[in-house]
Amino acid sequence: MLENSTRTELESIGEFGLIDLLTAHINLHQPSTLKGVGDDAAVINHLNNRTVVSTDLLLEGVHFDLSYFPLKHLGYKAIVVNLSDIYAMNAKPTQVTVSLGLSSKFSLEAVEELYAGMLMACNRYEVDLVGGDTSSSKQGLVISVTALGEVTEEDIVYRSGAKVNDLLCVSGDLGGAYMGFQLLERERRVFLANPEVQPDLEGKDYIVERQLKPEARKDVIKLLKDIGVKPTSMIDVSDGLSSEIMHLCRHSNVGMNVYEDKIPIDPQTYDMARELDLDPTMTALSGGEDYELLFTVDQSDFDKVKNKPDISIIGYVTDASEGIYMTSKSGNKHALKAQGWKAF
Repeated sequence: MLENSTRTELESIGEFGLIDLLTAHINLHQPSTLKGVGDDAAVINHLNNRTVVSTDLLLEGVHFDLSYFPLKHLGYKAIVVNLSDIYAMNAKPTQVTVSLGLSSKFSLEAVEELYAGMLMACNRYEVDLVGGDTSSSKQGLVISVTALGEVTEEDIVYRSGAKVNDLLCVSGDLGGAYMGFQLLERERRVFLANPEVQPDLEGKDYIVERQLKPEARKDVIKLLKDIGVKPTSMIDVSDGLSSEIMHLCRHSNVGMNVYEDKIPIDPQTYDMARELDLDPTMTALSGGEDYELLFTVDQSDFDKVKNKPDISIIGYVTDASEGIYMTSKSGNKHALKAQGWKAF
């Protein structure tokens, strides 16, 4: 990447010059990548495995605010959120393509910073960036990432496999990304009102990172394989726990009972919610962008997952006729509603 501190206009190097600069530092990790960037199309050989594909679109002003979102972090997150979808299929991500829409406010140095974050994520997860496109944009920054992965037929996990009496599990903790977003939005408003005031993020590093630099749960997929557990259904938590539970129930034609006191919430998330007069449970149910894995397992796997520190058993699957409920800490049952992220 360029080391100079001056601003280089994109029109001075052109589209192909930009592509050459950005792709010069790509490292290939996967033996299935026969040809990466540099031709009309990439060439990928997954032999007898199934190929899974997922695409996400990130729009400036809709999915991110550049007033507090560093470009390198944004690039990293753009890759990771796509890899999370591949892991949610119990698959191994192998390649990504990246397309960018760039307005005139972006210099070459800014685009390189964005791309540096993308390549950092690709190297961390050993994924190959094999192609994409660039274009001018009149609507700010547009990022489109397509992720490919591979999985054997017997290992693939869909949303549709949950069955009555399965255990509902989730990795990590929930609500942190949403509270990081709320904190950053609060500090942005304070700064706009008084630019002399510095952001107050002390002691909130965990929830800020959950929003700006999330991680996909590659480790959880490996753990499940190591302990001999194949989920019966799975989804990643991008739109909020309640929405993802309802997706599993709809696709599997089942009901669900979730226990409020079993939902994992980090102390920073809890404290920030209280500071902002929000219900910590609602931040976990409706916040989204945690990119944890929500999955069901057969009851016979209880002993294998019960003592794993990064897996929480939060409920169980019921017949569809029993509905989708959360049992509160006081023992009352409340119907769950999908109140997470809505695209429109």
